[in-house]
Formats: sequence, structure tokens, C-alpha cells
Amino acid sequence: STLSFQVLLKSDAPTGDVLLDETLRHIKATESAETVQTWIELLTGETWNPFKLQYQLRNVRERIAKALVEKGILTTEKQNFLLFDMTTHPVSNATEKQRLVKKIQESMLERWVNNPHRMDRRTLALLVLAHSSDVLENVFTSLADDKYDVAMNRTKDLLDMDPEVEAAKARGAEMIWAVLAAFNK
Repeated sequence: STLSFQVLLKSDAPTGDVLLDETLRHIKATESAETVQTWIELLTGETWNPFKLQYQLRNVRERIAKALVEKGILTTEKQNFLLFDMTTHPVSNATEKQRLVKKIQESMLERWVNNPHRMDRRTLALLVLAHSSDVLENVFTSLADDKYDVAMNRTKDLLDMDPEVEAAKARGAEMIWAVLAAFNK
């Protein structure tokens, strides 16, 4: 089953991204291969396994937000919530956000290939992550009603596919299907 897929390191060559490189070091350091589900728990900082805490990434959300601030995608603000101040990271680069929204919209409409295995893998991964983050529906809200319905129906059909079956057919995209299975669990 895709939930029991083990993550095997093909290359530990640095990517240039601090979090990705730290992740590669953790994967390389594990004594036995871990499952996709376990790595999701470790890399999101949501594991409760005391024997695996050394592989857990720390402050993931904050570090991702900081990296996006450094790239000019987000900004940092303090918001006052009655009794306390909270740091927020609103989008400062609407152009980049709109580019991603348009990419997903087009992939489900004008450039629809009706086959996940012919889809660009990065776009498929983006769809899975947007779905898993509960923001995918927001991507389609700016569309006309008829296009919204088409995009949502295609998205639902795609995400309702059996990850087990699709992973078996996927050459090079098995991990995307395993991640979808883990988030759907």
C-alpha cells in the first residue's frame, strides 16, 4: 500500500534550500527506511514518537514563512488580538500568488489532459498540497460559475482516484500519490 511506501534516498546532493537540505540529512541519518506517513509527521513537527524526535524538523511553519519573506512573497506584520499580539505573514507579492492560481486553474481547464500521468508532476504535486491544505477551492472562486463547476468536478475526480492504483502506474510520481494517500487517511 502507498501508506507503507518507504522513503529511500537517491541522492544527498545539497539542493540549496535550508529545509530541504536538513530533510535530506535526516533521511540519510535514519537507520531503517521510514514510511511516507512517518516522514510527514516528522517533517511537520507533529510526531509523538520519542525515539524519532531527533529527525523532527523544528519550527517548520516559521522557517518557511521566513524564507518566503526573504524571497519577497510574504511580509511580516504584528496583529493585535485583544490580549496578545500575533505575528502574521500576509502575501506581499500578489503577482506570484496569481501566477500559481492561474497555473492550477489552467491545468484543470484549458490545459486539462484528463490523465494524471500526463500531467506536469509539479502541477500535480501543487494540486495535492493545495487540497491537503484546504485552499484548493479558493483557487477556483474567481472563475465564472460554469468554469468553477468544471474545475471543481475535474479536481474531485482527480483527487478521488485510488492512490494505490495510480502509484502503481506512476513512473516518477509515486511519492505524490503516497502523500495524497497519507493526507486522505
